[in-house]
Order: sequence, then C-alpha cells, then structure tokens
Amino acid sequence: MHVATADSILDSSKEAADQLWEQLSTRLGAPPDWIVVAPSVSYDISQLQQTLIKHGAKRFHGSTSCLGAMTERGVVNAEGRGIAAFGIVDPDGHYGVGEATLDAAASPEAATCQALDAALNDAGRPGEVPDLIWISAPPGCEERVISELETSLGAGVPIVGGSSADNDVSGQWAQLTQAGVYLDAIIVSVLFPSTELHFAFHSGYEPTEIKGHVTRADGRILYEIDGRPAAEVYNDWTGGVLQDAFASGEQNVLPLTTLYPLGRVVGSVGGTAYHQLSHPDHITPERGLSLFADVAVGDEFWLMKGTRDSLIERAGRVARAAMQTGDVAPGDIAGGLVIYCAGCMLTVQDQMDNVVGHLNDALGGRPFLGSFTFGEQGCFIGGENRHGNLMISVLLLGNTPV
Repeated sequence: MHVATADSILDSSKEAADQLWEQLSTRLGAPPDWIVVAPSVSYDISQLQQTLIKHGAKRFHGSTSCLGAMTERGVVNAEGRGIAAFGIVDPDGHYGVGEATLDAAASPEAATCQALDAALNDAGRPGEVPDLIWISAPPGCEERVISELETSLGAGVPIVGGSSADNDVSGQWAQLTQAGVYLDAIIVSVLFPSTELHFAFHSGYEPTEIKGHVTRADGRILYEIDGRPAAEVYNDWTGGVLQDAFASGEQNVLPLTTLYPLGRVVGSVGGTAYHQLSHPDHITPERGLSLFADVAVGDEFWLMKGTRDSLIERAGRVARAAMQTGDVAPGDIAGGLVIYCAGCMLTVQDQMDNVVGHLNDALGGRPFLGSFTFGEQGCFIGGENRHGNLMISVLLLGNTPV
C-alpha cells in the first residue's frame, strides 16, 4: 500500500489537472489503482475529467468541494479555486468505481443499486461484499442511498463519504468519474484493500440540556417542536439567535445556526451519548426550519453547542479516534481521507491552517485529502452508518498487509 496526495490552484482547468497528475504520479511512482478527486466548482469539471483520462487515470471518484480542499501540505484555495487528489497504489487490493444519475434512474434507491453493481464489476468482484463503501451524492437523498446500500450489502459494511458542494449553496455541485461528469449522480466506490481500514465519525459539538420532540415534519422540513413553530422554539433555545432574521424577514439563516445544530442520539459508549447532527439553513413561511437532513415525527432533538476552537481542534481528534479503534499509531498508517463539513470550514475559514496542523499532529504528517462537503456520511463507533451535517468523517488506510 502506497498513498500520495497532489494539489493545484492554477487558473486553467487543463493546467491544474496536468499539475495534479504530474505530482500524483511522481509521488506514487506507479499508476494509481484508485483516485479520489476534490475540485472546486470554479474549474471546468469536464476539462478536468478529460485531462485526467488523457493522462491514463483509469479509476477515479470525484466530487466537488466547497472553496477548494486541504492536504497535509495545507489549504488548497486561491480565491475559491483549488483541486486536490488522493491516490492509492495497492496491487494486492481491489477497487471499483460506479455511478448512476438520479435523472435516469427510477429512484435514488435504483441509482444506488446501479452504481453499486457497476463498482463491484469495475473491481472485478461482482456479488461480493466490500470492506468499505466510499460514496458521494448531491445533497438531498443521502439517507436513501445509505439505506439501500445496507439493504444490498447488510448493515455491517461501513459507509463513508461526503455530499457534493459548491461555493455558495447555489446548486452548481458536480460529480466526476472515469465514465463522465454529472450534476446528479450517486458515485459509489468499493474498497477491498490489502491492508486494514480505520474510521471514525464525530462532530465538534456538545449537547446542552435543552431538548424537544418533533411533532410535525415532512422530509427535510421541521415544522413543529413540541407543538410550536420550530423556528420560534429554536430561537428560544438559542437565546434569540434568529431574532434579527425574524425582524428583517431573512429566510437564509445558515451562518447564524452553525454553532447551534440540532442533534439526535445515535448510541452511547460508556454512558456517553454520541449524536447525529442536523443543520438548520432556512426559515419557512410557517416559521418552520429546513434542514440538510431528513427528520421524522417523534424524533427527539437536543440543542447542540460548539465553539470555533472545538471546530478547529476536532478534526485531529477524530483522526486520533480512528487510530484508537484499531489500536494503531501514525507509523501504521499509509494515509487518509477526511470529510469536513463546509459549514464548519466557513465558520473557521481564517483558522483552517490550524485545522491542517491538528490533522498533521495526529497523523504524523501522513498524506491526507480533506474535502469540504454539504453533508457528511460515516460509521459511528457502534457500527451505525448515518448521514449528518456539521460532522467530520475520517478514513485511514493502514500500511501493513492483512
């Protein structure tokens, strides 16, 4: 197992892809068996894809990332422009990438099945169960993707990944693979590596003592908590964080709610609960709240609270937690993939170099690629695969054969 990363902030899409490939191929020393690509939407995604193919990239999984990306060398962002990649050389492993568009499929579940089958065939392992699934999807259907993967493979396969993002939540996100460029594709990678995998899924937030039950909801719209309009309840819970929005009529409250998400208990370890977070982004005309995750009547929500410091430090802590699950040290790690919520990144944007520093301290300088996403998918310590917001998901690849 050999891992390397590459990055570019060049203006030209072709030149950026050229530089990316030159760095990656040089650092790997052999053709990569699997590549993860994270470009910002500032680039011509089709040009990036075509250039990578011309260079000989045979298998890559790409999803746009908010305002660039990060690697062990630092933040990859020049005025909202940047691309980074993570490549693996693992001749004794098997990797596959598959995709299917929501537009062409009957449902997100059908697209997920098609993408999974294509990925398993690409890996040369049709009908088998991979060690891990890496996914990307446009925001909106992530829970259904996870549910269908668990139906197809069983709940024991960890699912990790992140939702495609753009720079301003205007819907310009995209996905890319060796097969094409898409605006609405489910991308599935299946991993059968020759070494161990370690992963962790956490948030940088703590629960308060405030909680309530969902009494009216539809999809990703939370209308009522305990029989009252959800936005009014949330405003009371947070001490008036939405008061100015109420006064002005502003519906977009994404920047106001980042440090106060809503959390649902997923499980507990040693009596301490761990939570799946949902991020309120808009106030509805009925003073409900729209979220970046599905919600159902009967769900119990806790008000969560975070700080800038907790968001800066948490990525390194999640990387350490991933190593602790396998009782390994940085010297046992070949490299890693980090999914870091774009909302968190925007909140601590001026301190992202410190986020990279904490990751480097945790991983001992091993190569990693970090994407900034509009939804995070991961596997909790209890084995629960979930989609959440304002989360951090880390996947580490070991360097010792199983």
